[in-house]
Amino acid sequence: MLLEQTVRIIVLTTIGFVTALIITPFWYRFLKARHFGKQIRDGADTPVFHELHKNKEGTPTGGGVIIWSTVIILAIVFGVMNPLVDGGFWHYLNFINRAETYLPLAALLLAAVLGLVDDWFGVRRIGGASGGGLKVRQKSLLYLGLALVGAWWFYFRLGWDVINVPFLGNFQIGWWYIPIFIFIVFASAFSANETDGLDGLLGGVSLFAFAALTTVAFVLHRYDLAAFGGVMVGALLAFLWNNIYPAKFFMGDTGSMSLGITIGVIAMLTNTALLLPFFAFILVVESGSVLVQLTSKKLRRGKKIFRSTPIHHHFEALGWPESQVTMRFWIVSAIICALGLVIFFLSRAM
Repeated sequence: MLLEQTVRIIVLTTIGFVTALIITPFWYRFLKARHFGKQIRDGADTPVFHELHKNKEGTPTGGGVIIWSTVIILAIVFGVMNPLVDGGFWHYLNFINRAETYLPLAALLLAAVLGLVDDWFGVRRIGGASGGGLKVRQKSLLYLGLALVGAWWFYFRLGWDVINVPFLGNFQIGWWYIPIFIFIVFASAFSANETDGLDGLLGGVSLFAFAALTTVAFVLHRYDLAAFGGVMVGALLAFLWNNIYPAKFFMGDTGSMSLGITIGVIAMLTNTALLLPFFAFILVVESGSVLVQLTSKKLRRGKKIFRSTPIHHHFEALGWPESQVTMRFWIVSAIICALGLVIFFLSRAM
């Protein structure tokens, strides 16, 4: 059983990778033909960022469609073919499961569509944000709305109110589950959006996060959820093929929002919310640097701690090449993800 499921996940990861590679040139040409290019924020508000990234203006954005469309297309194809052909190959590949993958698939698609709308606003310079697009407050309301829907579903429809504390076990927390769920999903979405600022950065750290969560799902015998995670990993690998420095296209909010929301939902599905700071360590650091900077400027009369935030821009301002920042953040992410998995396995062994 374990060998069969291991092979299945590897096969689906490979299919996800190949499918995303096939989709890429078609989507890239679509973006180019419609001049769907990134608009860089006004230098008056963010002088350091503007100076570092002004040459990237016009680079196609919305590349995150490659990731989530791969997963949705494969889910639909395998899900439709499974009942039409009784058993066999299509049943083997199908990873749609009411208990395991309905929620992450729905979260992925809904967040992706909302993010794509924001990308369109940004490209057309619609909205109040500098350079176009939704303001941080407006994005936060979207994250909050998605988190509220998820919390309602988990608590009232599924009856979930248990959280696992590593080495201590499960604790029934009643209605407290709702605000915790909202915080986890909101924080994941916000942090992913903040991390998406360098070529390949969010794609790489998300790859490690999904790989870790896929491992967790597999160990918990939630094989369809693990298969979903495998397809995400394959699609992310294909996306990174063209997103590493110098990026051929950017992920956009359609990618960052969907990845962040889905990471949070899977963490709640696997009851590993308290391990998420390990699996998504860089995301935590990125959003934490923004909050620290804002607090410092507010309480210390405009004085900053970092030259620019999120923190990857601080290292750029110190003179680190963009590719160096990205690769070092990948390395840190891989190490901390591994540590999170060690804690997960040790906790289960006790």
